[in-house]
Amino acid sequence: MVVKLLGSIDLLSSFAFLLIIFGVDPYIQIIIFCSGLSFLKGLFILGGDLFSIIDLLSAISLFLSIFFAMPVIILWLCSFLLLSKSFASFL
Repeated sequence: MVVKLLGSIDLLSSFAFLLIIFGVDPYIQIIIFCSGLSFLKGLFILGGDLFSIIDLLSAISLFLSIFFAMPVIILWLCSFLLLSKSFASFL
């Protein structure tokens, strides 16, 4: 049950990335919410989960996308990595 909840956080963050990529301006509260939850999930790296580095890097790039125009390749990479993590957690 917890794995599916964490996967849904990845899915929501991936959709926030896709909204930014396609030029739809999501609310800043959604971006901050997604980046905060991804950052908290990324702290599992301290417990030995190496895939949590994806969450940390995506949280940082999602938060920086509020202030700066991020390169599109970084946004696509973060989106696809989070999407693959979310689908793997739903299996």
